[in-house]
Parts: sequence; structure tokens; C-alpha cells
Amino acid sequence: MAYQAGGQRPAPRPVPETPEAQAYLADYAAFLEAVPFPSLVVDHRWDVLLTNSAFRTLFRDVGPHPTALPTDNFLRFVLFHPDAATVLGDHESSWCLPMLAHFAKSVERYGHDHGLQAVRRDIAQDPIMEAAYRHGLPHWLRAVGEQAAEHDGAVRPLLHPDPRWGATDCRIVAETTRTLQGMNCTRLTLVLREARRTPTRNRGIRRTASHLRVVPAAD
Repeated sequence: MAYQAGGQRPAPRPVPETPEAQAYLADYAAFLEAVPFPSLVVDHRWDVLLTNSAFRTLFRDVGPHPTALPTDNFLRFVLFHPDAATVLGDHESSWCLPMLAHFAKSVERYGHDHGLQAVRRDIAQDPIMEAAYRHGLPHWLRAVGEQAAEHDGAVRPLLHPDPRWGATDCRIVAETTRTLQGMNCTRLTLVLREARRTPTRNRGIRRTASHLRVVPAAD
């Protein structure tokens, strides 16, 4: 499932205003760099504040995109970047649908947020994505349960460009600190697992048009 998002480039990511917050993030970036697994810090819009080298290595072969780079906004990357399926295994069911579920909750909580509204408009521009959001997502949640949409603790497939990892799994560890929480931010770490996977037939294919295979268009 890959989508070409329309609309304008998102507004610049907010920068912490106080020197204390800026200094904290600078030190946190140094801490993040010491983490051996791909890790990033995002806000409630999934705007990316920080990444480490392991994260950038994971997505090093991703092509350019005006609005959906993984180092800019991870939600937009998962939903809209045509290369997302080349890194995120089982892209539709393991990544897109959980992200759509999380997005739906964010819209309920931050309904007037301009960044989230822009994503919602881009979803609405694609009839198949809109059908997935309005009809397929509720069907999927009823089938698999609300817990399937949770990120923390979820084990999801990856296609790592480093052949030492290749087709593998990661466990997502979501955590925050009091300071990050005050910025409405969370750190996500993709803990790579030793067990290797056998790539499925539809994984790792770059798609340039809208596709939706894992959920029905309506109940």
C-alpha cells in the first residue's frame, strides 16, 4: 500500500524555544547516538526531532520525497512514501494500519492541529486510502483487536539494507522522559532481532500507485 500525497510541504518542525530545552535535546542526541539500534524522537504529529546513525542507515536507500522522508515525519513516510515497503516489511498490515489507528486517536485528541489536519486532507485525496481509513480500519481493529494498533512492544518485520540483518524483525520500544513528555515527545527504538525471516512474495516492492489488499473497502 503506497500513496502519493498531494498538498504542500509541511510547515517547518517546531524548535524548542528555551535554551534549557535546546540544550537537553542536544545532550539527548548524543545519548541517542550511543544506542546501537535505529531510534528516533517524534512529537504527537510524528514530526521527527532526532534520529541516530542506526536509524539513518536503515533508511539510507529511500528516495527523495517532498513531504514524506523518514527523517522528517515518520507517519507521512509510512503512509505516503513509495519506498516505504522496501524497508517496512508486511507494509500494509504491520505498519500502515497500526499507524492509521494511532493517527485516528491523535485526531480525536488534537483535532485542531494544523499538521494532523494536513495529513487528514492528504488521506482524503486518495479514494483507496480514504476507504481504508473510514471503513477498512474499523474492520481491521474489530478483527485483530485494539492491542494490534499499539506500538510499544509490537514485533514488526523490517528489510534492512545491511545484509548482516536483511529480512528480520524488530521490537518497537516506546518510552519517554519527563522532559520529553513536557515537549509532547516520545522516543521509539526498533530493537533488531537475531531471528531471520523469509521474505514474503509481496514484500520489498516499490509501488507508485495506490494499493490496498489487506482490508475491505467497506464493512
